[in-house]
Amino acid sequence: MKTLLLDISGWDLLADAAGNIAVASDPYSQAQDVASELRTFKGEPWYDTSRGIPYAEEILGKTPPLTLFQSYMISAAKNVPGVVSAECNIQGFKDRTVTGQVPFKTSSGQTGAVSLT
Repeated sequence: MKTLLLDISGWDLLADAAGNIAVASDPYSQAQDVASELRTFKGEPWYDTSRGIPYAEEILGKTPPLTLFQSYMISAAKNVPGVVSAECNIQGFKDRTVTGQVPFKTSSGQTGAVSLT
């Protein structure tokens, strides 16, 4: 599956060598799509307002149970087409910043991981 390639520092579109909008292919595209799902606020996608993580309602400025946060991360990762399983490994929580990884596995057997920071 292909997706538009995003610059990892600014999360914005990139151009390829010919000046066209760059695209990413598997397995990188699935990792990027998982990262995008983890950043999506609930209701943000206008085409499907049921998607996204309820950051404003249940996470930001609150202290949700760690298991609830992990379940949101796992569900978001599994929303990506082709992702069949995911985990959420939290390494730390300091100064309102969560660190860890969301490893995932695709239907083709490939694995990847997205960092949380």
